[in-house]
Amino acid sequence: MNIAKANGIELAWDSFGHADAESVLLISGLGTQMIRWSEPFCTGLAARGYRVIRFDNRDAGHSTHFSASPAPDFGALATALMAGRRPDVPYTLDDMAADAIGLLDTLGIAKAHVVGRSMGGMIAQVLASEHADRVLSLTSIMSSTGNPVLPQAAPDVMAMMMRPAPDPMIDPEGFLAVRLAFARRIAGTGYPFDEEAHRAILLDEVRRSYDPGGTARQIAAMAVAGDRRARLANITVPTLVIHGVDDPLIPPACGQDTARSIPNAVYLPIEGMGHDLPRDVEERTIDAIRKVMAGQWSAEGT
Repeated sequence: MNIAKANGIELAWDSFGHADAESVLLISGLGTQMIRWSEPFCTGLAARGYRVIRFDNRDAGHSTHFSASPAPDFGALATALMAGRRPDVPYTLDDMAADAIGLLDTLGIAKAHVVGRSMGGMIAQVLASEHADRVLSLTSIMSSTGNPVLPQAAPDVMAMMMRPAPDPMIDPEGFLAVRLAFARRIAGTGYPFDEEAHRAILLDEVRRSYDPGGTARQIAAMAVAGDRRARLANITVPTLVIHGVDDPLIPPACGQDTARSIPNAVYLPIEGMGHDLPRDVEERTIDAIRKVMAGQWSAEGT
């Protein structure tokens, strides 16, 4: 693991593949860390001839945490948004996109293929729309556009996501029970749920950093992001949108809306996949990403 100074903060990162190869930047989702991009996924993509870089977003892992900013009051945040007011938040998705650009600057990378999952897909969308000169291609996985008419998460899923988990330093088994129940609920029905693998990644993340306040600040950044469809319409790089047909957290209609909003985007629905990237679909996902990065796949000829 390495630490880079970027956009006024520190970002933890590592990479796979040859340093001189064309770069792929992987952006993580809400409240998760760069290790959610599994080593087999990263090495598999690197084996296709790319340098693969993953990093911890701000407020996650070993990157800078904004602990001096209190966790947002979600009631006040919702009230302000419903009244049409822009609430003050510690940072925005644009700031997080600027972090990614700062990391590329520090690493001396002029342009990269950008791949984001969930919240990371939203950040990747901002990168492709606002920093077009730095992006070679875009892959948005299990993400959305911010379109307010899109279906929301299933009520029980939202309740599980917002439910506070016990402190893992005090009650590790209680923590795991809550987080594993949520992971199982959003995982989809088409692939076996690997409880041991999920348990291991949750414990690895806790060992690296545990900061529920950071996750709350990331939620606030997403809440104020608004409708990105007008921005997405300006994206000109080759784009792939991947979405699980069984996703109960960000429903498939959100992925479809993303693909419709980006000119010539390729939409790849995956049957049986939920809001997760199971090991069984990693190879298929890598191949699809590689085809779009190599310019071998288009909306006209999928």
